[in-house]
Amino acid sequence: MEDPLRKRQLNRMKLIATGLMLLMAAILVYARLQGGRGIWHWVTAFSEAALIGALADWFAVVALFRHPLKLPIPRTAIIPENKERIAENLAVFIRNNFLSADILMEKMRALEPAQRIGHWLSSRDRADMLSRHAISVLIGALTFIDDQRVGRILRNTIYKRLQQADLGNLIGQLLDVLTQNDQHQALLNEGLRRLSTVLDEPATQRQVAAIIIEVSRREYPKLLTMLGIVMDTEEFGMRLAATLVDSMQSWLHDIGRNPSHPRRKQFDTVVESFITGMKNDPVYHQRVESWKQQLLTTPVVADYFETLWVQLRQWLQKDAARSESRMHVRLSHAFRHFGRWILDNPELCDSINEHLIKTTSNMSEELRGSVSQHIVTTIVQWDDKSLVRELELTVGRDLQFIRINGTLVGGIIGVILHAFVLMLTRL
Repeated sequence: MEDPLRKRQLNRMKLIATGLMLLMAAILVYARLQGGRGIWHWVTAFSEAALIGALADWFAVVALFRHPLKLPIPRTAIIPENKERIAENLAVFIRNNFLSADILMEKMRALEPAQRIGHWLSSRDRADMLSRHAISVLIGALTFIDDQRVGRILRNTIYKRLQQADLGNLIGQLLDVLTQNDQHQALLNEGLRRLSTVLDEPATQRQVAAIIIEVSRREYPKLLTMLGIVMDTEEFGMRLAATLVDSMQSWLHDIGRNPSHPRRKQFDTVVESFITGMKNDPVYHQRVESWKQQLLTTPVVADYFETLWVQLRQWLQKDAARSESRMHVRLSHAFRHFGRWILDNPELCDSINEHLIKTTSNMSEELRGSVSQHIVTTIVQWDDKSLVRELELTVGRDLQFIRINGTLVGGIIGVILHAFVLMLTRL
């Protein structure tokens, strides 16, 4: 659609340039009629040269866009006649001067994108805005998924994926990762520490004592009766429990302090055997697969997931509708924290920048080719009249200044040449 303002400006400049040309023609006719008396021969020289300059520049400007006077003069209508060549040259110019790998990498390096991202996210207003947009997208997605058909398709897809998943091998690979660098030994240490803490609790020792007494009464009633003659049975149970706890604590501490303890090696063997079985043993796989199928085919599980999804969706929608949305507050805080984290870690900034620069370099060739082809294809598909009209509205106003300048400069040159001729005739 044409811009009315640009169209009015172009028409006004055309009117001025054409009016000046017609004015020079009228002055020339009038000066000729004066027979060259007095100053009129100077006026004649000025107007004659000015008219020639005006006509020449008019022809040159019009020849860029169309055939002057609709005459098929060679080398006119330059833009529509050479549209494909112009498109290819423009594409090459942009590709070589704006999209080369070196230029893009230098621009990306100077931009420091990681720092800009960090500063942008650190702003409360921008983090709030990004949070609102993210929640808006989430609510839109939830509204879409709220459709029963979409929900049913989504649920069926999840179930199908779970049924196809090899959980045995997946669990084995996950455990294999978790046991790298003896991380499972750290888990064993934590288990030993917690067990030691539980054993130190008085309630645990009283429970152990009660178990000892109960077992003794059931298995060795006569022995317990004889002990009851010399000491209190509860006191005996507590002492025996304390002795057992001390022995177990000593054993646990020994395992915890000694990296080469036989029980640690035994733990390694058990874990390694379990992981190998999960990854390679068909029996393990069949057992896990059976558990998985039983879980997926149980109606209670399906109802639970359906109810859980509905409740989660309703909570998200209700929270997003509140003026003080907890989800919005936490998401905004997370964005700000992430921005500050980037800025507070120069090494992270350098790493992000290097990866973005490398990505830019890798994408530059594909970008150059696709952009160049897009420019050529787009320009070639343009209608000739629309292309000419758009270019004329864009640069035509400035070209009319060339016509005006050509008229005035031509007249000045005509006066100079006339003076030069008079000077030669008087020599």
